[in-house]
Amino acid sequence: MAAVLAARALRKSYRGKEALVGVDLEVGAGELLGLLGPNGAGKSTLTKIACGLVRPSGGSVEVLGRPAGSPPARAGIGYLAELFRFPGWCSADELLQLHQRLCDSVGGAGERAELLELVELSHAARTRVETMSKGMQQRLGIAQALVGSPRLLLLDEPTSALDPVGRRIVRGLLEELRRRDVAVLLNSHLLSEVELVCDRVAIIADGRLVQEGRPADLERPRGVEIETAKGVRLFEGAGREEAPEIVARLVAEGELIHRVEVLRSTLEDVYLDAVQGRTG
Repeated sequence: MAAVLAARALRKSYRGKEALVGVDLEVGAGELLGLLGPNGAGKSTLTKIACGLVRPSGGSVEVLGRPAGSPPARAGIGYLAELFRFPGWCSADELLQLHQRLCDSVGGAGERAELLELVELSHAARTRVETMSKGMQQRLGIAQALVGSPRLLLLDEPTSALDPVGRRIVRGLLEELRRRDVAVLLNSHLLSEVELVCDRVAIIADGRLVQEGRPADLERPRGVEIETAKGVRLFEGAGREEAPEIVARLVAEGELIHRVEVLRSTLEDVYLDAVQGRTG
């Protein structure tokens, strides 16, 4: 998988404080990477360096094989900041027109209509931003980030203001972007959302990459829980392979088995283990 975003030994310090310390990270074409970490971990700094808004103190970041911040790299990026602001007086369609001019998109009215349909805001094309709910504005923000058909989408907390219906819409959108081979770097605190949509997750704490991999690969067995006539017993550390042997032994001992469940850690468990003791 060719790297759309590639960070190598990336460092950033602010007045002597290290925000990023030797981070190596890649996002491939059509890949959804969830970037996780506590507040102040360095997630937003990494995203802003990728956009060219912040200069690194060391190492490098390339977008589509070009240095981050260069005109070709910026042309391939769509970005939605966590704390975005759009002119309240303009309509959804006017906002997209503005961003088409800013990025020299030639998509015209067809592109605007497609993007509004993609985020399920076709009905709000003429609605002024100031009259929209926060969730509608956030979905409009994702639409503006897609103006010009970027190859890499950087989303900073894109579902923080959305209700369950809005989050489902965004999940569907991210699936569509995967089909279109658009890479997405998703910065989020909503672990359940990341676990549902992301191909890989990267966990940052104190400016360091402390865990990385597919959600299923990061999970590990927590034990086998067995309910018998005498109550519930947990065999810690046991996995799926050990379950039949444990059940057979209990049956041989005269136990009546009512339920067997193999327990696995969640992404939340993995996240807490990774960042525990690194913040405070």
